[in-house]
Amino acid sequence: MKSSLLILLVAVAAAAAEYLQPELDYHEAVGIPRFEAIKQFEEGADFDGGRIWGGQTVNAGAHPHLGGLAIALTDGRTSVCGSSLISNTRSVTAAHCWRSRNVNARQFTIVWASNRLLSGGTRQTTSNVVMHPQYNMNNLNNDVAVIRHNNVNFNNNINRINLATGSNSYAGTLATAAGFGNTGDGGANPTKRQANLLVITNAVCRQTFGNNVIASTLCASTNHGSSTCPGDSGGPLAIGSGNNRILIGITSFGTVSCTRRAPVGFARVTSFTSWIRGQ
Repeated sequence: MKSSLLILLVAVAAAAAEYLQPELDYHEAVGIPRFEAIKQFEEGADFDGGRIWGGQTVNAGAHPHLGGLAIALTDGRTSVCGSSLISNTRSVTAAHCWRSRNVNARQFTIVWASNRLLSGGTRQTTSNVVMHPQYNMNNLNNDVAVIRHNNVNFNNNINRINLATGSNSYAGTLATAAGFGNTGDGGANPTKRQANLLVITNAVCRQTFGNNVIASTLCASTNHGSSTCPGDSGGPLAIGSGNNRILIGITSFGTVSCTRRAPVGFARVTSFTSWIRGQ
């Protein structure tokens, strides 16, 4: 009897330790297939992809800080991410959009003020990307990069977003994510989308992702029916509106399935504001 109880306790402990792991091979698992799906749609072929799950379609001028990234990889393929404009000459994104474990980027094409990734809007190309010096591609800690680009003029459809500062954890705050990723696991929608997400504590997030969640991570719940999805990487999680928009998170990780109700992880902007401003 004691032996059976011991076996049961060991099994329970092992199950509790089996945390979900973030997707680390972003470009191969997510970005490249997503770019091909978007390309097919925009060329008029069948489209089997999507964007943020459970969110709302937005017009080309919504989220004027959001820049779509068409990513030219060193192996000749193309991937997709998002970014946030923070000045006329700087944007921020996730470091894994520039470098992952198996694939590196050589150039970003940034598009603002368009709900299509490959056409319309204002477009720039750059290879001047600075990753955070402590970025770890094996667990996505410090998953932040600054994109240096030529001057882009602000207007009603293109504008900067403020960086969060201070010690606010934002737990319990409703924030808005935006991007060019999936609408779900097999959803379909060709346009830029947004979703409202509830920020949760890191302690709750660690129940799913374990030690992958560190102090500079910010997490949001997907239990109410919306989520970031594969393809939204690098895009913004923001609060406020108009000129008072504040960037609190940079989309970093989740699971391959965006509809499994697991939390999603962001780089916590307050942990990186000083470094970002120094670039």
